[in-house]
Amino acid sequence: MSSEQNAPVLGKRSRNGDAALEDDDVAKTTPDPPLDEDDDDDDDVGPMPMPAEAGGAKKKRKVLPHERLYLEHLPNTDQYYKSFMHRDTINFTVVTKTEFVITTSVDGHLKLWKKQDDGIEFVKHYRAHLNPIVAVSASADGQLFATVSDDGSAKVFDVVNFDMINIIKLGYVPLTCCWVHKSGQAQGLLAVSESKSNKVHIYDGRGDGKPLETIETLHRFPVHIMTFSDKFDTVISADEGGFVEYWQPIEPFVLPKNVAGMWSYKSETDLYEFKKSKSTPTCISLSPNSSSFVTFSLPDRQIRVFNFLTGKMTRKYDESLEAIQEMQQAGTAAYKVEDMEFGRRLAVERELEMPGPDGLIHGRWSNAIWDETGSFIIYPTLLGIKVLNVVTNRVVRLLGKDEAVRFLNISLYQGAPAKKGVTTMVCELLLTGYTLRLSIIKAMVTSANPILANKAQRDPTLFCTGFKRGRFYLFTRSEPEDNKVGERDVFNERPTRDEQTVAAAAPATRTGPAAVADSATIHTTVGDMHIRLFPQQAPKAVENFVGHARSGYFEGIIFHRVIAKFMIQTGDPLGDGTGGTSIWGREFEDEFSDDLKHDRPYTVSMANAGPGTNGSQFFITTTATPWLDKKHTIFGRVISGYEVVHNIENVKVNKTDKPYEDIKIINVDVE
Repeated sequence: MSSEQNAPVLGKRSRNGDAALEDDDVAKTTPDPPLDEDDDDDDDVGPMPMPAEAGGAKKKRKVLPHERLYLEHLPNTDQYYKSFMHRDTINFTVVTKTEFVITTSVDGHLKLWKKQDDGIEFVKHYRAHLNPIVAVSASADGQLFATVSDDGSAKVFDVVNFDMINIIKLGYVPLTCCWVHKSGQAQGLLAVSESKSNKVHIYDGRGDGKPLETIETLHRFPVHIMTFSDKFDTVISADEGGFVEYWQPIEPFVLPKNVAGMWSYKSETDLYEFKKSKSTPTCISLSPNSSSFVTFSLPDRQIRVFNFLTGKMTRKYDESLEAIQEMQQAGTAAYKVEDMEFGRRLAVERELEMPGPDGLIHGRWSNAIWDETGSFIIYPTLLGIKVLNVVTNRVVRLLGKDEAVRFLNISLYQGAPAKKGVTTMVCELLLTGYTLRLSIIKAMVTSANPILANKAQRDPTLFCTGFKRGRFYLFTRSEPEDNKVGERDVFNERPTRDEQTVAAAAPATRTGPAAVADSATIHTTVGDMHIRLFPQQAPKAVENFVGHARSGYFEGIIFHRVIAKFMIQTGDPLGDGTGGTSIWGREFEDEFSDDLKHDRPYTVSMANAGPGTNGSQFFITTTATPWLDKKHTIFGRVISGYEVVHNIENVKVNKTDKPYEDIKIINVDVE
């Protein structure tokens, strides 16, 4: 049996999850063809005569020394370990060098947390702004933190003393902010851009709120991203037109001239890449030593890695929806998602780029980050959070692949809050290349001395926000305990109505005589849907549906799973996606026809848990879903009552996609 058959296929929910994907298995998946020809794998071609000039030398695959050791200092779990609440959707999470974690939400609230030996501890809560927070920034030394909001203000916080130390009235709506002073500098310089013009203002973070400098000639469009290199005292900024600029935060605010190896003319670089692709970056993240930076962009959904000094693009990874769908259908993705779940995730991906009712585009909060060695980039995707080795050009780990959350904004902690002496020494030896490092590490790890063992322990933690979630999630090197999975979501705030689930009473199961028909009308509590049936192409599925309809089996059954821009599902008397049976009291086979495809919305298909597992559950698509072809039996199409389908599609649902307010089938008439 193939792995695809082993996986729970779409429709019915499975009580058991997929087997965990080992790190070594994930590492075999290359996310995108490498740009460097040296990375080509000789195994991809057949036997060939050896060129005379080759001299018999075999090309070697690139290897990252001590990769396994580096991975031991990164989270490695399929499920998040714990989550904590805000009262509204969380948009940013930041880890500072002072070992604080700062989270903000769209309602203007800010929370400070302190990293402990195990997990985090809440420190302080601020109602920083009355309007949504649009950007945040932590200084290079981790001492200062700033937020800006579309209420026209910036707030400055002393992180170590968890105190708000300044309020700056900007006099305009800001778009982004960034601390642009070097570590240890007495004066904290905060750069803030305007949302309606190309201007960037620089303020004294502890000053009177009057701009020290105003830059008007740097960009032609509003600047929406800025990041600062402490090593080179240089800012990289990007505007909404797709232009990227380097500049120093002192007059005349131009490209630094005293940095060896720095590009001189932009035509020598690949910084026009975003303009060429008609995309804009959502993040610019510098590696720990500022040798490279990584970006994620919309709408092309590309991960790009650039060399800082030359401005040349060294890596590019395609995370577009088209590429993901092709890999899902071909079975070459890093992780095979069951088809119904893939459709749900795909619908969420499309929603990321669209403004919500509040006008916010959640996809703009998505980012990519580096680990402490600068050898791995970490970024959230449809499949989970990828950990990618930029040296070997391979995905080495996939975090959270079993979770229903679409992770967006992430930050990483890799330190050791207590007893740092020996651990710090090991890291410095690793990064400077001493040959002594392995023996020291081995001695520490295998030592029977509990003091050395404790000093060698670290608690790497990845902090993540989720799409439309009022929680942030912690990935560590520990899975949640089986008997405590329900306890990992900490209720540190009073739960809102949206987080309270309503249990639906299950009606009694009834069976009835089989019958055939050409059309049916589903009467629901929100209106009627008229369906054309296809008894010629799917006789057993139609017979099963009509038999249940005439026996009253569907009466009182709810729409238990609703995924916007994908489908609405019903037919389960238990109301949770795990129940239902056919009129014969057993599962029946699939019926596929070349005449019927999932090439349009309003297609009515059987839900299943794999080949030949049809029962009573069915779903109605709300968009084209070609990846479902030959996997789900099509037995009808909605021919009128489209507005009812969309009314159901757009109801509010909980995190398991179940509507908060039950929508029920009153009865089904067949003709």
